[in-house]
Amino acid sequence: MSDLTPGTWTLDPAHTSAAFTVRHAGISKARGQFTDVEGELVVAEGGEDLAFTATLKTESVSTSNPDRDAHLKSADFFDVENNPTITFRSTELKGDTLHGELTINGTTKPVELDFTYEGAATDPFGIYRAGFTGETTISRKEFGLTWNAALEAGGVLVADAVKISIEAEFTAPTAA
Repeated sequence: MSDLTPGTWTLDPAHTSAAFTVRHAGISKARGQFTDVEGELVVAEGGEDLAFTATLKTESVSTSNPDRDAHLKSADFFDVENNPTITFRSTELKGDTLHGELTINGTTKPVELDFTYEGAATDPFGIYRAGFTGETTISRKEFGLTWNAALEAGGVLVADAVKISIEAEFTAPTAA
């Protein structure tokens, strides 16, 4: 990452995806994403030390199913009226693991993301960009997301484990 310009990089929401996958009814997976994402990346001299923050607007959750989206926005899940954002703040980068704090529904827990620097390049418009990916799996119950329904055949409708996948692109600081 020594090719990264020191300073504060801005998250490009048009080229960023904050997605999740959760097992549904024990037989398939439901997928969704948050479409309103903000964040920044602070790169220290030398490019090896960095800090990442992100804010996801819970109102922007989208699973391509309006009824499911409405349920996710309700007090059963994200309670968007009382919890308008989900936040992540990195605390340390160790090798390929980004350590940080994730806050959902007012509950903050430490998380570790498998982290990859995808590289940097100047686009055709002269903007220097850098890309990163991150993945982790969380227990939704640890964040107070406990709603569920029992299945007739046994088990529950929504699994506890939620896989989170981030594809983030940042634009370099501009010269003053």
